[in-house]
Amino acid sequence: MGLMSGKRGLVTGIANDHSFAYSIAQSLLREGAQCCFTHLPGEKMERRCRGAVEKLGVANPWIVSMDAGSDADLDNVFARLGAECGSIDFLVHSIAFADKDWLKEGKFTSTPRNVYTQAMDISAYTYAAMANRAAALMPNGGSMVALSYYGAEKAVPGYNVMGVAKAALEATNRYLALELGQRNIRVNTISGGPLKTLSAMAVGGFGDILDWVEKKAPLRRNIAGSDVGDASLFLLSDLARGVTGQVLYVDNGYSIVGL
Repeated sequence: MGLMSGKRGLVTGIANDHSFAYSIAQSLLREGAQCCFTHLPGEKMERRCRGAVEKLGVANPWIVSMDAGSDADLDNVFARLGAECGSIDFLVHSIAFADKDWLKEGKFTSTPRNVYTQAMDISAYTYAAMANRAAALMPNGGSMVALSYYGAEKAVPGYNVMGVAKAALEATNRYLALELGQRNIRVNTISGGPLKTLSAMAVGGFGDILDWVEKKAPLRRNIAGSDVGDASLFLLSDLARGVTGQVLYVDNGYSIVGL
């Protein structure tokens, strides 16, 4: 019996086998969870997601397209999830977006309104939107996890509007935890260290960030996806039954360093 035996949930955000969501699903599946998946709209994104899920060894996976920026699409996905899979026990929110043209040093001040609001919508609001719909499928309680980054707390060159959106995500996490705790649903966020994912590579100077973290983090290395995967497993499992509303740093200690 694994930590997640008998538990079923939704994992969003697998773009390929380098995604945080992929590592989280890998840890969940290892401990007996049943995972359902969503992918970004389009044949290319479906192909990438299915390829990654196939690599995870999931037979006949439940995979559907989801445009997180569309309330109608969210309604349809969660209605289908409930109809076809019944109740769920967990939700993994691993979705974020900001126009890469504005994720460069010196570009934050001039960020256009539409770029700013889109980043906030996709990277932060969707956690609340998904949590609202997922909670309706958790009659016996459950757990949710979203992915953040240290740029939500400190200004990281080039992270720009994404840092603002992640700060909103972490605040959203606290308010969700306050309300959903009354329904025995726990809501947490993991602040993972930098990892070479598709979205991370859009941040200007990302290679320099990796080099700096490896030099300055107490453990003198960058994280692996499995570090976040196993930490997420803990938060989603009953082992973390008393933990909610928290931001758990999985960054090899980088966030404690002053210089």
